[in-house]
Amino acid sequence: MSYNLLSEPIRRYIRDQRWEELRPIQAAAIQRILTTDTDFILASRTASGKTEAAFLPILSRMDFAEPGVQVIYISPLKALINDQFYRIEDLCRHLDVTVTKWHGEANRSLKEKLINNPHGIVLITPESLEAMLANRPFNIPHLFSNLKFVVIDEIHSFIGSDRGLHLRSILSRVRKLLPNRFRIVGLSATVGDYDEAKKYSDNPAEAKILRDNAAREIEGDFRYFEAETNELPLLLLKDMYREVSESKVLIFPNARGRTEEIAVKLKKIADRVRGHTNYFSHHSSVHKDVREYVEFFAKSSRRENFAIACTSTLELGIDIGSVDKVVQVEATNSVSSLIQRVGRSGRKEGAKGKLLLYATDEWELLQSLACWSLYRDNMIEPPAKILKPYDILLHQALSIVKGEQSISVGSLIDRLVSIETFEAIERSEIEKIVGHMIFTDLIEKAQGEVFIGLAGEKIANSRDFYSVFETEPLLKVVSSGRPIGQIPLSPQIIVGEKILLAAKVWKIVDVDLDGSVIEVVRAPEGRAPRFDSGSGELGCMIPQRMIELLYSSEGFSELDEKSNEALATLRKKFSIYPVEEPNRDRPFVIKNSGTVSYVFRGSKVKSTLWLLLQIAGVEDIRWDSPVSFEAAMDSKDLTAFLSERNLSDDDVDAFLLEYLSEKPFRQEFSKYSRYLPLDLQVALIKERQYDLPETERFLSDCRWVGAANLPD
Repeated sequence: MSYNLLSEPIRRYIRDQRWEELRPIQAAAIQRILTTDTDFILASRTASGKTEAAFLPILSRMDFAEPGVQVIYISPLKALINDQFYRIEDLCRHLDVTVTKWHGEANRSLKEKLINNPHGIVLITPESLEAMLANRPFNIPHLFSNLKFVVIDEIHSFIGSDRGLHLRSILSRVRKLLPNRFRIVGLSATVGDYDEAKKYSDNPAEAKILRDNAAREIEGDFRYFEAETNELPLLLLKDMYREVSESKVLIFPNARGRTEEIAVKLKKIADRVRGHTNYFSHHSSVHKDVREYVEFFAKSSRRENFAIACTSTLELGIDIGSVDKVVQVEATNSVSSLIQRVGRSGRKEGAKGKLLLYATDEWELLQSLACWSLYRDNMIEPPAKILKPYDILLHQALSIVKGEQSISVGSLIDRLVSIETFEAIERSEIEKIVGHMIFTDLIEKAQGEVFIGLAGEKIANSRDFYSVFETEPLLKVVSSGRPIGQIPLSPQIIVGEKILLAAKVWKIVDVDLDGSVIEVVRAPEGRAPRFDSGSGELGCMIPQRMIELLYSSEGFSELDEKSNEALATLRKKFSIYPVEEPNRDRPFVIKNSGTVSYVFRGSKVKSTLWLLLQIAGVEDIRWDSPVSFEAAMDSKDLTAFLSERNLSDDDVDAFLLEYLSEKPFRQEFSKYSRYLPLDLQVALIKERQYDLPETERFLSDCRWVGAANLPD
């Protein structure tokens, strides 16, 4: 029995909690972690006890009388660290164990205390671990020479991203500084590719997956309110108010501005009908003190209802207690995100999760339905695979040089070659990058040694150096000296303008661009700030399910009357196309302004098709919907082009090389790519934004079926 394998202090903790039994993922993890030396990925639905599944056996296995930090917990969010700190500290109640938070906002004196007496458990972000490697690499063996376990929470949020590649590189560098091997335990509810998750281990072939496939029952409810402007329809907001006013609810739009619009307008409706006023917004631009208050209110509010309009800041595992339902406004771009959000509701034992989804146009409805359908089929899209992250390698080269202060060119290249994250990058390419860094004065060479150059100092000495994701420049918003949040500079930021932030309306009374501060006072009306946030990349799985649903007669009990009407209208609209095999056939239609092609593929294939048309000299191209584009070409020419086009790497390289020569590399795309040689920038952008092989497969397999002479 797994319980009997645990140490007595941990068994006492379980008795104190009055648990009747261990959950399946906990029993399995205890058995495997305590009886093997293997790395594990623990995969089970949200609120299934994964944190305890990792820490109950880890804490039982540790002898904390030994010196040194023995466990590192890595989280994607500082807020999640702050939340998990109390949970892990409670687990350690009967153990003499120090639990220390280590991130940019953590108590500095407690960090110094840990350095003076390394002990216990450290909760840290990848960026703080990077800062330690770059600034005080000697602290790594000092603190972690007795490290036994690294727990990576929400591991799915790292996979397929620059931040995940960065974390893998950091772990590889830490391993090489320590005398003994440490084990990896990854936690997630939504892993789409277990092989990618295993790569955080130093021995992926031997890492194991522990998976609990038990799913919580979810009730879905789809509602349709067509929007005529960029703002949500008043009827939708009134309907939402009726649904959320008597419940504890999380509302997930897809943009920060939309969270503010929803929170303020729901609160305004509540004022008119004398309802409760517990309507909040929660996203990265709301000040952390305000966010923490919202989290505290939700967690401690047993009798009061509330509604929090939020982004991915509450998609991950921050504990805010029991939520009755989740509202999704417009479609998510991934099944994984939908699963994470839906999983926030129905956490009480035996309770059903509840999802209320609002769509504002027919394509949003179809995409939402495709996500829901894939979710019901237990299908999660695989993450993006980045084989040659030249930009992350350049960043790590700078970090290594900064940490060493000086290092020989050969040793630097050897160090980079030895990092498993960069195993697909040729040594000659690494040599080229290092040579380019010397040429551009990112690093300076003298007597065979390199050190940080003048240009490199501006980058490596910046407080933003430790992250590999770009952060937009923001202005602090304050009212009477009290911080409210931060927003980007835009034409909207002028004295007298009224904005929404932290679920309140504010009037701008002063703008100090030198100090990057906006002074505000309360106001009755306003508009949501303009945040620069992309819609997110859409994979191929959701668009493929969209066309399958379009040419299916399947009905959905989750749809309300208007949703059913909108779906029926869309299906009728596409019935004129002789699509026989949705896996192969793709509709196109001739209009006076050009030809609309319904590709029903992901963002990368759409972008690649756009690129090929640009190379062919077609300039007038517009995205017509999430799954189609319109090009100012005759349909015969366009379908011939799409059907017969031989993709040429040379043509694409030449076009992108000219494009990048004229325009600097977009900062929001990659933080460190602009410092690479131009040809490697081209290679990187081809891998990140485009997919020539997949596009070639798509074009060679698909059959274009048309309908002609329809009015615009």
